[in-house]
Amino acid sequence: MSDYKALYRKWRPYNFDDVSGQKSVTDILKYEVQNGKISHAYLFCGSRGTGKTSCAKILAKAVNCLNPHGGNPCNECEACKAIEQGTTTDVIEMDAASNNGVDNVRNLKDEINFSPAVLKYRVYIVDEVHMMSSAAFNALLKTLEEPPPYVVFILATTELNKLPTTIISRCQRFDFKRMTSAVIMERLFKISEAEKIDLGEDGARLIARASRGGMRDAVSLLELCAGSRMHIDAELVAGTIGSQDRGMAYGLLRSIAQSDFDKVYRTVNEVVMSSADISVFWQEVIDSYRDIMVVKNSPDAREYLDLTEVEYDSLKEIAGMFSAAKLSYHTTLLQNAVADMQRAPNSKRSICEIALTKMCEAGLVNSNESLLLRIEELEKQISMLKLGVGTAATGINSKDDNKKEQSSTETSFASEKNSQVSHGEKENDVVIFDKWQSVVEEIAGIKSSLSGPLKNAEVKTDKNGVFYIYLNDFFAKRLNNNENDCKIIRGIIAAKINNPVDSITLKIISLNNSNKNDLSDDFDDIIK
Repeated sequence: MSDYKALYRKWRPYNFDDVSGQKSVTDILKYEVQNGKISHAYLFCGSRGTGKTSCAKILAKAVNCLNPHGGNPCNECEACKAIEQGTTTDVIEMDAASNNGVDNVRNLKDEINFSPAVLKYRVYIVDEVHMMSSAAFNALLKTLEEPPPYVVFILATTELNKLPTTIISRCQRFDFKRMTSAVIMERLFKISEAEKIDLGEDGARLIARASRGGMRDAVSLLELCAGSRMHIDAELVAGTIGSQDRGMAYGLLRSIAQSDFDKVYRTVNEVVMSSADISVFWQEVIDSYRDIMVVKNSPDAREYLDLTEVEYDSLKEIAGMFSAAKLSYHTTLLQNAVADMQRAPNSKRSICEIALTKMCEAGLVNSNESLLLRIEELEKQISMLKLGVGTAATGINSKDDNKKEQSSTETSFASEKNSQVSHGEKENDVVIFDKWQSVVEEIAGIKSSLSGPLKNAEVKTDKNGVFYIYLNDFFAKRLNNNENDCKIIRGIIAAKINNPVDSITLKIISLNNSNKNDLSDDFDDIIK
């Protein structure tokens, strides 16, 4: 494969059935060819690499084929071979980007008056038709409206909005959609198997993601990666396109959420020193923020995200670290940084680091978004203070207060251990706490990272105000060791049931080590 894009030319579709991901379009085209209902003008719209030009060439062969099969060209007759080899003068391909003047259209109108030399139809394929000038469009209107019966126009464009409505109304329009990653990966595996290319699933997924729904770009990128004669994995693909995998972007997001400046700057340095284009990595970060917004706002987010299971689980964890106000503030900075990088390409690293610094510290920026974020943080701190929770940032709890709090907790442990028999006797009084989901929603407004593990927890309560929270071993241990988090839970439960906070007792139970029906086991985990 010494010639770039030779692989794509070899594997491009030769009939409608081979056009991946565009079945709704190709079925109509096949029906029209099979029933002789050929339109005088077609308009193919869609993003790059989705099969517009390929379908135009297939349609040119199909309408002129001497022996069509179910609407598909046979690719064996003289007409099909002549069109494929480009030796016929009856199929004319024009690039409107370089032939966009009114004189070009007038020459085309003069040619139309002559009948086809060999084939049944003379087919004009005009690519990137939106690049034509206004005068050229006006000159083309009459021809498109009443062309000779032996002429077929096929116009292709990636920007339908730039076409005059007078042109659109004279054509039969077909929209070519972006292809899903699953369709692209299936095609890539088929090509790699036939060409003896060692392609891994993670590499195919990253190629499909980088191609953004375009099969042509995906096959071309596969060819570039195959030139290394190595196993094509995600690392090789990322190096070829000058990007990083999502793991590094997710690591940066965690550092931003935690305002860890050292890790933020270290990540940027790693990207720069790896010779990757920092603007490409910046796009990965923007895409990750978009994914977070989808996760936070849609219960069916998995359907809209092109992520592996591991990536999706990591993203869900990270999403819990960001509030709506923080996302709004960060995305504004990300978009501004993209514009700055385009204006000053030699200062990309500086622009990136300045933007990240502002993202970690909202107080450095005077904007509506940063003000909303700071107000939100103050509201959270006020809510936590109302629940009796002191934070390091506010310095509410002194060392003496912490000691008193610890001794009080230890006393409650001891008294609860002495009363475990009475709790066991009242096992039948335990019922499901039906207000738990509303409690979790309020917890999310105060501390979103705490609400995530509690969403799927099962909570029961008894008449003595004891609440049994069933969690997996990891989260149970973490909650038991965090008095502030337990105070938040107790305070919100107390508000929901209109009881004093002191009357609420929490028992955190590990599902890995405890039986849900046995409430008389080790009560050392009770927090009061």
